[in-house]
Amino acid sequence: MNAPFDANTVLGRKAPGVPEPEHQVAVIGLGYIGLPTAALLASFGWSVCGVDVSRRVVETVNAGGVHIEERDLDKLVREAIAAQTLVATTVVPTASFYMIAVPTPLGPDSTPDISYVEAAARAIAPKILPGACVIIESTSPVGTTERVGAIIAELRPDLVIPQEGGTQEADIALAYCPERVLPGRIVNELVHNDRVVGGVTPACAERAAVLYTSFVKGDCLYTTARVAETVKLVENSFRDVNIAFANELSMIADVIGVDVWEVIRLANRHPRVNILQPGPGVGGHCIAVDPWFLVAGAPEAARLVRTAREVNDHKAVHTAAKIRALLKAAPDGKVALLGLSFKPDIDDFRESPALEIAEALAHTHGERILVVEPFTEELPGAFDATGAQLVTLDAALRQAEIVVVLVDHTAFRHLSPQDLAGKLVFDTRGMLRR
Repeated sequence: MNAPFDANTVLGRKAPGVPEPEHQVAVIGLGYIGLPTAALLASFGWSVCGVDVSRRVVETVNAGGVHIEERDLDKLVREAIAAQTLVATTVVPTASFYMIAVPTPLGPDSTPDISYVEAAARAIAPKILPGACVIIESTSPVGTTERVGAIIAELRPDLVIPQEGGTQEADIALAYCPERVLPGRIVNELVHNDRVVGGVTPACAERAAVLYTSFVKGDCLYTTARVAETVKLVENSFRDVNIAFANELSMIADVIGVDVWEVIRLANRHPRVNILQPGPGVGGHCIAVDPWFLVAGAPEAARLVRTAREVNDHKAVHTAAKIRALLKAAPDGKVALLGLSFKPDIDDFRESPALEIAEALAHTHGERILVVEPFTEELPGAFDATGAQLVTLDAALRQAEIVVVLVDHTAFRHLSPQDLAGKLVFDTRGMLRR
């Protein structure tokens, strides 16, 4: 456990007649961001209540366990539960700080769905005490923080809600502070990365920063809520555009018949060129999703961002077509698909192009599909009745005539030319060249 942080010295005096909150912090949503943040805050001495709609998640956390794979998280949760600084529940408590960390998925037409954020706002509204601070961490379209404020104002007409440029003193603080972490390094990066703290008013930003400066070793940078919302979307859109160039280059290389890995290696010897490595597409809840939020805010202006998203989405289709061509070239052979997660060494399959490719092939080639994924014990439900099998790497190499690297997990990196001798090999990650 970290040295306790005495939150009582910075929370300020509560208004006369206002009851003591049940917890100092309530984290709404115990997923890939909410649970690590809740456990980390608890390790710094905050009294934290994690809230989730899933009873299974709540029971797992209260037993000192975790339901997601993330480095150092199990130890952090176990120690916080033992120290009684963290508890999980399905019921929203009163708190000094509310942190909303719920999913913000895309709708079927690639439009943002903030219904979970809105539901969280409605859930906390009846519990909010004067002096509380509400922080949204969920990646959101620009204007979502104001929408949360409007929901609270509607349900709590007794409270004065802060408004940008407003002159009336507010009863609560409202801010947006996006996570900017890498799966597999979440706990470390929550502490060490800079944070952008966007308040509806400057006073709101200062109030929210009380929470973050207690554990963040990076800088806490103050701005407005709308700027902070935009910053998060811009960061991942920038990465998506750069990946799209690499992925499009790989498809061009297929057409003109050159080795894309060699092209990139040599081009990057230029002092002002740094091309990223291509892959089978782009996955995860951030890079594969956030650009669409930016497009939704300015659909006519965001032409490059939209095109990059379309290029990266198409790369999975292109990759699946190349694998089908290999299956056609070996009509009686099986294919080993290495990896399903969206990046190496995690159990997160959200928006994974590897998963999309494997599912598509399973529905057309059934029993010829052998999947190797060390971070799951069973295939997702979409594979049911397809005949595709989840097997070990050794079993896949024994049975398959074709080997496709979709994810460069550490468990695959020892493969040598001798291991793959006599097989058709398609390495979408360039893993075997390293």
